[in-house]
Amino acid sequence: MLLLIIIVALAYLCGAIPTGVILTKRLGLDIRTMGSGNVGATNVARSAGKKVGLLTLLGDIAKGLIPMLLVRFLDLGEAALACAAVAALIGHVFSPFLEFSGGKGVATGLGVLLGIAPLVILFALVVFIVTFAVSRIISLASLAATAVTPFLLWGFAYPYARLYAGLLIALLIIVRHHENIMRLLNGQEPKFSFAKTPPTA
Repeated sequence: MLLLIIIVALAYLCGAIPTGVILTKRLGLDIRTMGSGNVGATNVARSAGKKVGLLTLLGDIAKGLIPMLLVRFLDLGEAALACAAVAALIGHVFSPFLEFSGGKGVATGLGVLLGIAPLVILFALVVFIVTFAVSRIISLASLAATAVTPFLLWGFAYPYARLYAGLLIALLIIVRHHENIMRLLNGQEPKFSFAKTPPTA
C-alpha cells in the first residue's frame, strides 16, 4: 500500500510539471499572460512559436507516459496503473506549481494512453486528424478523440481498471474544455494557426 501511495504521488508530481511555463520562461516570456493564458501546447505554439509548442507537446506527453512505464516496469498491477494514470492527468490539470491550475489535459492524456492502451491511440488519432482536417479547430478535434477513447477501450476489451481510468480522464478533459465547448456552440471557436496572435483557446 505504501508503494502504491508513493507511485501515485510521483505520478501526480510528474504530471504537474508545467512544461509550457518552463520552456517559455527560458525565452523571457510567461505563457500565462499570452494568448488565451493556457499553458498547453496549442497556446504555446500560437504565442511563442511552433518549435516551443512542439517541445511543450512532447514534454506534456512524456509527463503522462513516464509514470505508466514505471508502474508497468515494477509490475504493480492494474489498480496501480489506473490510479497512476488518473493522478498524472490530475497533476497536469491541477498543478501545485501553478497554484493548482494547469492545462486541459489532452497531451498528458495522450501520454497516459500511450502507456496503457497504445492500440486505442491509433484509432483516436485517426478521429483527431479527420476532425481537424475538416474543421481546422484543435479543440473540436481533441474533444472528438477524447470522447471516443472510452468506447475504444471497451471495444478492444482492455482491463476494466484501464477502462475506468480512461473514462475518468476523458470526463476531466471534456470538463476542462467547457469554455471551448461554449464557443463551439456559438460558432466563435478560432481555427488553428501558427501565427503569433492572441486567440482565446
